[in-house]
Amino acid sequence: MTDEKTMFYVISDCTGKTAKNLVESASGQYPDYVVEKKNFPFVRSNDKIDEIMGKAEKENAIIVFTFVKESMRKHLVELAEAKGLEYVDMMTKPINILTERLDTEPKEIFALKYKLDEAYFKRVEAMEFTLKFDDLNETKGIEEADIVLVGVSRTSKTPLSIHLSYLGYKTANIPLVPEVDVNPAILENKDDKIVGLTIDPKKLNNIRIERLKKMGLGDDATYAAKERIKEEFEYADSIMDEIGCPVIDVTDKTIEETAVEVLSYFNE
Repeated sequence: MTDEKTMFYVISDCTGKTAKNLVESASGQYPDYVVEKKNFPFVRSNDKIDEIMGKAEKENAIIVFTFVKESMRKHLVELAEAKGLEYVDMMTKPINILTERLDTEPKEIFALKYKLDEAYFKRVEAMEFTLKFDDLNETKGIEEADIVLVGVSRTSKTPLSIHLSYLGYKTANIPLVPEVDVNPAILENKDDKIVGLTIDPKKLNNIRIERLKKMGLGDDATYAAKERIKEEFEYADSIMDEIGCPVIDVTDKTIEETAVEVLSYFNE
């Protein structure tokens, strides 16, 4: 790995999430290099742009920005060119294309898409539901959920459920444990909403050992024993086979990647 550092400045009049995702996706292609980013969200004046660009010049940063106001985009571009800084304008071209196709001018209102609307309240409701029915083997949660995740412990059911709820899906997750009877609603799989999760046994063993260490317990506990893990997998596999649900291997997948795969079963 080289010690040479490349710096990105992500500047936005809102959260900057779109620009941050672009930078992370691009920089991830160069794992042997040091690529860093500094985020500057909710920038809503030219004075603030001036201040940030002064710092960017000192670090020879690459500028990635999203502004809905044309005047702010032009101001930043003029500064970047004057200072000899490379930049990526993520907003102008999409806005220009839409303006031409729709034959209307943009509103240029900060964070317009984040105004409270039906979709916002749907996400809130989904997140509240998901937190309520996290790791619970209850009929009500299973019946009212949009998606139900099942699998052995430590297969990312909870973080995946929370991510799906942020996308607006009420998600329940149920651990499959040999000593606990499976809820009949799971076996029934009404509306085909069950999705199984699995993982490489060796990786699961390591994850559970680390979990035990954080809890101040020894790594020889039954929870992390290879024999116990094998038993749990055999039980979980038999249940998922009986249900006939799709099964996703989460080994080496990010939560976002797994979520895309989960949703592919509901958007066909």
